[in-house]
Amino acid sequence: MGICAKELTRWVIEPTLQRIGVSAPGAARLLLATAAQESGLGSHLKPEGQRASGLYQIQSLTHRHVWDDYLAHHAELASTVRGLASQHDFLSNPHAELTTNLSYATAIAWLIYARNPEFSLTDNPQPEELAQLWKRFYHPKSDISEEEFVATCNRLTEDADAEAAA
Repeated sequence: MGICAKELTRWVIEPTLQRIGVSAPGAARLLLATAAQESGLGSHLKPEGQRASGLYQIQSLTHRHVWDDYLAHHAELASTVRGLASQHDFLSNPHAELTTNLSYATAIAWLIYARNPEFSLTDNPQPEELAQLWKRFYHPKSDISEEEFVATCNRLTEDADAEAAA
């Protein structure tokens, strides 16, 4: 069993996006869907034999690319993201933050999408659009189909969707 989708959105994803200056209405839905697909909303944080870890299953190499190729050119944002990381643990093992620090991992997951110049998000993305974005920008080499992504998203995020509709 993973994290409650509604609570993850309210207490982690939305505040993190606000902190890093993201106001795109569909951003929280995209990250929630990504967490649903990647880890079952936290049901597994470090699958056996996998190189990726955390709620968003981010690989160390991808993490480095976000810092070296994107945040290195956006100093103010880099400072804000670094402020989300723990003071001491980040210095000794920065990749561990992807597993132990939900806000930091959320910021990095968003930047995996946002660093791509072709990335754009509609105000009210439907699961099919979220699947396409995930497949194109987040996990292009995945064997998981867009249909499987949509099914997982619908199954694991229905409590958050019901809250948004109310």
